[in-house]
Amino acid sequence: MRGNDPQVKVHYKGADDDYIVYVDSKQAVEDWKKDSSVPLAQVVSGFKIFVTHKHGNQGVQDAASKAQLESEFGTSKDDDVVKQILEKGSIVESANSGRDGNKNDSKGGMVAH
Repeated sequence: MRGNDPQVKVHYKGADDDYIVYVDSKQAVEDWKKDSSVPLAQVVSGFKIFVTHKHGNQGVQDAASKAQLESEFGTSKDDDVVKQILEKGSIVESANSGRDGNKNDSKGGMVAH
């Protein structure tokens, strides 16, 4: 993911926790839903499933443990879990503003002397 590229993720609200999978684009997810023969590798930005500890689609994101995946999805196989999240989750788009703006205006040429 690059500095100012928009972030697109799929949020799944489970019975015990919230799960996140990062995807390449909203369009890629919609195309996959229409035609599941599209390889998942062309949809997701990595086969890592995150858990947000009941903080919705925000907050601290930790890697979901196999036990958490087993209890929520009935399997800990990444492919199967990602498919369920893509099918049942909601797409969330957000601009990543991590590199926007000035960080320290008290230094250098930003200050009038």
